[in-house]
Amino acid sequence: MKKNPIAYILLSPFALIYGATISLRNLFYEAKLLKSTSFSIPVINVGNLSLGGTGKTPHIEQLIRMLSPYLNVGTLSRGYKRKSKGFRMVQLSDNAKQAGDEPLQFKRKFPHIPVAVSESRNIGIPMLLKNHPQTQAVLLDDAFQHRSVVPGLNILLTPYDEPFYEDYLMPLGRLREPRQAYERADIIIVSKCPGTLSQEEQQAVIEKINPLPRQKVFFTKYQYHEPYFIHDKNVKIKLDEDSHVVLISAIAKVDYLLHYLEEITNVENVVKFEDHHYFTDLELDQFKKIYDNIGIDNAFFLTTEKDAMRLDLHKEFLMKHNIPIFALPVEVAFLNDDAEAFEEAVKAFLIEFKV
Repeated sequence: MKKNPIAYILLSPFALIYGATISLRNLFYEAKLLKSTSFSIPVINVGNLSLGGTGKTPHIEQLIRMLSPYLNVGTLSRGYKRKSKGFRMVQLSDNAKQAGDEPLQFKRKFPHIPVAVSESRNIGIPMLLKNHPQTQAVLLDDAFQHRSVVPGLNILLTPYDEPFYEDYLMPLGRLREPRQAYERADIIIVSKCPGTLSQEEQQAVIEKINPLPRQKVFFTKYQYHEPYFIHDKNVKIKLDEDSHVVLISAIAKVDYLLHYLEEITNVENVVKFEDHHYFTDLELDQFKKIYDNIGIDNAFFLTTEKDAMRLDLHKEFLMKHNIPIFALPVEVAFLNDDAEAFEEAVKAFLIEFKV
């Protein structure tokens, strides 16, 4: 990751101070001067070292699909940018402001599993188990830096185009911890890879990661599926060379998605907002104007499933004005046919888990 030399000089002192603070905090946890809580059921964390955009949500969904057929699994998130406070069991009737967009997405896609939000993980896990005592394993969303809970299995994601080993501490870069914090991971997943990534290129990445002997490294890409109308999943639409798309995006990084769309369809415009943005009435009026003025047949809005959770807050307006917005579902696919190897690694942890 290349940096402007002037910015590097100006921001380096702040990055050093930030890094020293985080390193001291981690040292206190390692020395047990700060307390970490372990639990009597398996806890699997999916997190990263950098700011958002690594693909935690689809990887947690992959774990849900993988584990829920034979295990009662629940998820716990902090519910980033939700308007509610404290612990909350997410309900199907909730909206994004009550639950947070990602937890609400989990609940709507997997209504049979308990989904909870809590700013404190070591309070949230016992409360989740109190509400759903049949839960046999908990998936933690984005808790790599939250050392107050000791996960039994720590899964670290790093995106192929911005790997942690080429990044810098905030505010100089996007890292929330020093690079060496990767050593706490049990599994490292290089996410958002090109589907054509060769074995030689993968090996070069592994060498740069320099995994510990106990660590396993996997590579994943995204598989996109047929978009569905955000107010009715049974109404689907095909993306092809005859489609004309206006992309509404309020996710951390849109490049990977945009590259996919530009290869298969016509992207007329990209309306970009900051990650987890709550859309305003004024912005909804702008969407209406964009759609009214687009003047192209077979044109529609496309968004991510996470953004659809927040757009659903404006369902009445969107339905009243017949604004067609479709959500693009995504799933994780492992390179090298490694899905089975990943599943075996997770199962081995579950089998060997001891209280």
